[in-house]
Amino acid sequence: MAYDPNNIFARILRGELPCKTVYEDEHVLAFSDIRPLADVHVLVIPKGAYVSLDDFTADAGPEVVGHFFKVVGEIARITGVAETGYRIISNIGAHGHQEVPHLHVHVIGGRPLGRMLPDARG
Repeated sequence: MAYDPNNIFARILRGELPCKTVYEDEHVLAFSDIRPLADVHVLVIPKGAYVSLDDFTADAGPEVVGHFFKVVGEIARITGVAETGYRIISNIGAHGHQEVPHLHVHVIGGRPLGRMLPDARG
């Protein structure tokens, strides 16, 4: 999957589409998901043009990668799910069901989430 500069997250970063900001700094934007799957559902995205966690960790410097994940933890604390538990998800590629070609991490919590995946082994 190639980076598409017109993907929805790139458009949000350019201010072309609105979002409900939870956190923002020079390198990262976090905002509420428009179709939340739980009481807390925040998307955390880097401001750089990275398709997935794979190219982000390969191409971004260690300080940028480290800062990104520190912000993911901060989002859990800001939203109050750090105490009760939460899930972070980053879908990568076709088998991971990635829909937007811009790295994003879902921070989901606020209720019991159940199993990580259904057992598809039959």
